[in-house]
Amino acid sequence: MSTILTLAEKWAEKRADEPFLIGPETNETVSFEQLRRYIDVIDKHLSAGGIGRGEKVAFLMENGLWSAILFLGVMASGRIIVPLNAVSGDDQLRYVLDHSDSRLLFVTETYRERAEAIVAGIDRAITRIPTHMEQGPRWPWPAGEEAAGGRPEPEDTALLIYTSGTTGRPKGVMLSHRSVIAGGRYTVEAHSLTERDRALCVLPLYHINGEIVTVIAPLLSGGSLVIPYRYSSSAFWTWIERHQCTWFSVVPTIIAYVLDKAAETADHVKNGEGFRQVRFGRSASSALSPEMHKAFEDSFGIRIVETMGLTETAAQILSNPLPPATGKYGSPGIPYGNEVRVVDSEGNEMPRGQVGELVVRGDNVMSGYYKNPEATRSALGDDGWLYTGDLGYQDEDDYFFITGRIKELIIKGGENVAPREIDEVLLQYPGVLEAAAFAVPDDRYGQEIMACVVPSDGVSLEGETLRAYCVDKLGRYKAPCEIAVVRWVPKGPSGKIQRLRIPDILEEMRHTAPPASTNMSRD
Repeated sequence: MSTILTLAEKWAEKRADEPFLIGPETNETVSFEQLRRYIDVIDKHLSAGGIGRGEKVAFLMENGLWSAILFLGVMASGRIIVPLNAVSGDDQLRYVLDHSDSRLLFVTETYRERAEAIVAGIDRAITRIPTHMEQGPRWPWPAGEEAAGGRPEPEDTALLIYTSGTTGRPKGVMLSHRSVIAGGRYTVEAHSLTERDRALCVLPLYHINGEIVTVIAPLLSGGSLVIPYRYSSSAFWTWIERHQCTWFSVVPTIIAYVLDKAAETADHVKNGEGFRQVRFGRSASSALSPEMHKAFEDSFGIRIVETMGLTETAAQILSNPLPPATGKYGSPGIPYGNEVRVVDSEGNEMPRGQVGELVVRGDNVMSGYYKNPEATRSALGDDGWLYTGDLGYQDEDDYFFITGRIKELIIKGGENVAPREIDEVLLQYPGVLEAAAFAVPDDRYGQEIMACVVPSDGVSLEGETLRAYCVDKLGRYKAPCEIAVVRWVPKGPSGKIQRLRIPDILEEMRHTAPPASTNMSRD
């Protein structure tokens, strides 16, 4: 079986001088042969610094050429990469850095002061290596003569990535070379990727989607990727046109941002010669409303393939097929590579059309949660099935539909209400950019339904008007008791709405500007 190292070596032999990484800000490229050389240099420096095979190496960086090089190079050298989520608070970053047992931290100037404060609270020596966005690490020691890391094996842990931790401490997901490569391979199979394909990577490399879908999948297929420092709506189509990208991977939040500027860009994209090579766009990480899905395709003439994955499954579970197949709006698709079932609380498979919990089995599934055997036992069965916590059903055509998360279900008067059902109704209202329904305590029903919406630029929305609209569409029982108009909603690094946080920060959401994002710009 392959490892990250054997994949890099394979393409360095077959496509040595072909570009693998492209930085659009500087137009600098990294070929497959250069990547192989960088891996060797990283291994020799880590070896000289006493960082042995299987040890943890973290990074706190923006996207860019060196984020991708270090992400791949550390794994290929036989060490374990630990990406730090740059939009997390300092306390959570400190916990992850400490809990992961990382001995070394690559950090760019943007995060230098944060890194110093975080490390100062950890009772262990952690070497910080300043890393320039274009020039790479400023190593505090010379490279050794030999690469002493040793060649990794397929079952060795390659990636230790922490979940968002919205309901408690984040959990460290252990993914082996086998799992990382399987996630990439299933992506390649789902999207028929080849050496001719070039991805636009605008999702952060501290999240599983950006890592596996737009870095590992092109490494498997021998393709290439364009990797800017962060997402920007104003530059999105320019990058695709200038660098002749054939596909892109985004989240619904980005689709909403791009649609918000459709009046300025849609005709150019739909009719421009510079976009003829685009085969599809990929949406994942949270539900894409059918209305937004259709609006994007109608506006830009580019097929959006809705998919589903988890950190614990190396970003891949389900995908809609590519044209000429039509797929289904509102569904993340069918399995590619792994097995997927819908089961009841006893683990019995449910009949088609009935809602239960999705379970997944395949080479992409994690080894377990780092230093957390109880959580591992809860999520992974002895037979290899991963219990995802996602609720949904499978239809007669084998397509899966997700109705919500077990922990996010609103239980009103004993009846289960899926927040997504309410979200999708609100997203149909003109001028609603984002919507999130959530539970609030209620003396009569136990839980009541509330929602918040973010308006599009220049649009004024009234909560009572929106509530009346929901009553008409959903009925009084499922309609929110109150709808707040807010300036932003809390999300994880993938763009997934963190509903359980909303009640605690609702007033902040109403009155303050959204938190600064390190990888995404609405402009």
